[in-house]
Amino acid sequence: MNPSDFDPRLHQQMGELLAEVRNLRDAFRQSEIKSDTSRSQMHTRLDLLVDRVGKVEGNVAAVQEDISEMRPVTDDVRRWKLMGLGALGIVGIGASALTFILTKFGTAAMGWLTGR
Repeated sequence: MNPSDFDPRLHQQMGELLAEVRNLRDAFRQSEIKSDTSRSQMHTRLDLLVDRVGKVEGNVAAVQEDISEMRPVTDDVRRWKLMGLGALGIVGIGASALTFILTKFGTAAMGWLTGR
């Protein structure tokens, strides 16, 4: 055996390489654990989001059903309002005409009724 076969520097360098490989393996393992945890949390949050969206869809469907039930009532109320405004306008015109007649012919009518 040659003295170069047992070179301590070579053994030291090989030991350092082995230590670095182990460190890299540990770092990769820790990175995988972190990635697995992160993916697990992301999937959990995604599942919660899917549940929330499902609930929102259900609520929207219920609201749309309520709106479709309310629409005829709202249309009736709107129609009644327009009819009321029309009737109020007619009453206003009639009251104006009556006031005009009373002011124009009121004194003559009172004189005729009282006989003067």
